[in-house]
Amino acid sequence: MSNHKALEKFGRSGNPALSAATFSDAALNAGPNARDMPTMTLEGTVNKTGILLFLVVLSASWTWNLFFQSNDPAAVMPLMMVGGIGGFIFALVTIFKKHWSGITAPIYALLQGLFLGGISAIYEAQFQGIVIQAIGLTLGTLSSLLFLYKTGIIKPTENFRLMIVSATMGIVLLYLVSMVMNMFGSSIGFIHSNGLFGIGFSLFVVAIAALNLVLDFDFIEQGAEQGAPQYMEWFGAFSLMVTLIWLYLEMLRLLAKLRSR
Repeated sequence: MSNHKALEKFGRSGNPALSAATFSDAALNAGPNARDMPTMTLEGTVNKTGILLFLVVLSASWTWNLFFQSNDPAAVMPLMMVGGIGGFIFALVTIFKKHWSGITAPIYALLQGLFLGGISAIYEAQFQGIVIQAIGLTLGTLSSLLFLYKTGIIKPTENFRLMIVSATMGIVLLYLVSMVMNMFGSSIGFIHSNGLFGIGFSLFVVAIAALNLVLDFDFIEQGAEQGAPQYMEWFGAFSLMVTLIWLYLEMLRLLAKLRSR
């Protein structure tokens, strides 16, 4: 019983941007004139996801080119910090102020692009061709899981949700502990190791990040079916971007471990 209460509290998706009442609350908060307002659609969410992807690539190309013009990580580090910290702040704003997502989600995408362009360039300088591999695997995983979800091969049952949410919470907690330990000159070795255990851990994280996409698809579909306000298209696209960016970064980490062996 306690497990189901914990699941309800965290939400039915491991993605922190989505909770069990995300779309129903949005519909209720739209006010008495909600029936006369445009509602969320799958097509609209897909289009807005494409816009956010374009914005990520646009700003990422800036820090990417800046790095390779100087071949010095210090040249892009300030922009990466602005992108990482700013993206985190705007992600929180978007989560708590969903009706602002039409403005905050594009800003989040631009800021995250600054970070992703820099970190991708640093990885590329060490392992030539790794970025295109990570992008291909991320987009391939997205397409495959969307197909499996739409055909009903993978169904987001309650047990499935509980497993993915629990695993995601565990990964987040482990990363937070590792960050705190790094501040004191220590670390959890297997997270960064290129040994079999470290590679196995990265494979597990990639799998959990990928399966979170299934939960995201399900929530967005529910939002469209429940007639959520149209601004929730931006919020749904933002939620997908959060998972895709996480998946891409974990793909980079996994490929770097494999290439460094």
